Amino acid sequence: MYMEQDNTIFETLYSRYSADVYRFAYWLCGDQDDAKDITSETFIRVWTSNSEMRQETVKAYLFTIARNLHLQRRRRNSIFSPVTEDIPETSNTPLNQTENRSELEQTLKVLDGMPEIDRTVMIMKAREELSYQEIAQLTGLTISAIKVKIFRVRQKLASLRLS
Repeated sequence: MYMEQDNTIFETLYSRYSADVYRFAYWLCGDQDDAKDITSETFIRVWTSNSEMRQETVKAYLFTIARNLHLQRRRRNSIFSPVTEDIPETSNTPLNQTENRSELEQTLKVLDGMPEIDRTVMIMKAREELSYQEIAQLTGLTISAIKVKIFRVRQKLASLRLS
């Protein structure tokens, strides 16, 4: 499908996937404004693209664009913003809130310290529920390499809970 030929298709695409692209971009960059910019730019690129998009890989196609935009911004700015997120209140006791915040901060710190590709692969699998095949198409890695990366990230995160 060519986006510039059909406004209705683009509007449907945007309404269906914009939240997913934003969430993915936010997890990559850790900044709401940057995530909004990446999301907007992703859809602008889809809109202005002359190439045809395959229907079965729309979400993966959008994530690839968003990831590439994130990497371009990162190279251009040559700094990395740490990922932070407000913790939703799950308990009323201050002790539980403090423990949850501490655990989240430790997890985010570990994720921030990982190479970008490891973080990206983990987000694609855990948050976006993409298959190994889809992640392989997006990243250019083999399925075996992706499984190893996810296993190692999970091991590192599990070690946090034990300590």
